Amino acid sequence: MENLRSKILALAELVKIKITFFVAFSTTAGYILYSKELSFGIITASLGVFLLACGSSAINHFQERKTDGLMNRTKNRPLPAGKISERQALIIICLLLVSGTIVLYVFTNLVAVLLGLTAVVWYNAIYTPLKKKTALAVVPGALIGAIPPMVGYVSAGGYIFNFENISLALFFFIWQVPHFWLLLLLYEKDYERAGFPVLSKSFSIEQLSRITFTWIFALAASCLAIPFFGSGKNLIIELLLVFSACWLIIKSSRLLVKNNEKLNFRFAFKEINTFVLIVVLLISINKLVFS
Repeated sequence: MENLRSKILALAELVKIKITFFVAFSTTAGYILYSKELSFGIITASLGVFLLACGSSAINHFQERKTDGLMNRTKNRPLPAGKISERQALIIICLLLVSGTIVLYVFTNLVAVLLGLTAVVWYNAIYTPLKKKTALAVVPGALIGAIPPMVGYVSAGGYIFNFENISLALFFFIWQVPHFWLLLLLYEKDYERAGFPVLSKSFSIEQLSRITFTWIFALAASCLAIPFFGSGKNLIIELLLVFSACWLIIKSSRLLVKNNEKLNFRFAFKEINTFVLIVVLLISINKLVFS
């Protein structure tokens, strides 16, 4: 029984279950933004994206199994720690990618399938190799976070280039930059030990703090564009979005103060993720209740 539990935990870690669950959650936001209702389609679209995201995350673990073994933060991951064999990982990857593609193809549409597979290719074939060459890979890599909500939107029947869809995708794109950036800053020594380029080689801590704050400010501002382009507008929701944006900016302003940079980066990381969750809930309520 204990062995089974450890295998399940190792599998959950291999597919980065916390991250992939949030990816699926962002897909539901896109679906609700267009459909304005909770339906069976939201489950199939989110499940398809979840399976693809799990497969993509497992590929990433496989790609970085050697460098993961060099970093304190990642040396106990399933592959470097030997909890899952490379052969088992490859089988799991194939099953996840195939099942995710089938779910999207059968229950959504071809555009959703192509978007989902684009995210996999972009993450594993472009972003992952690129981050070994430059610490600025987080910027093109942020496109990965913009795709899942777009999958949800088109799965519900929306047009991929609708301004409402683009505004939501832009919000998630901007969020990904400080999200990844702050991780790099928090675990900089680990990344440097594993041979990854680090941001402090190009910028001072003060510069990094200011740049990070600028991205967070842009994130706060971008959330206000989502209801502007949408059909469901409610004064209470809009005021709550403005309040949330102001809260994020005020809380993140500590990045501009010279004291404990690492502590500030850690708080900022938690705050931007909390902010994204709040925004997703607010725009979902806006569509479900007031549209």
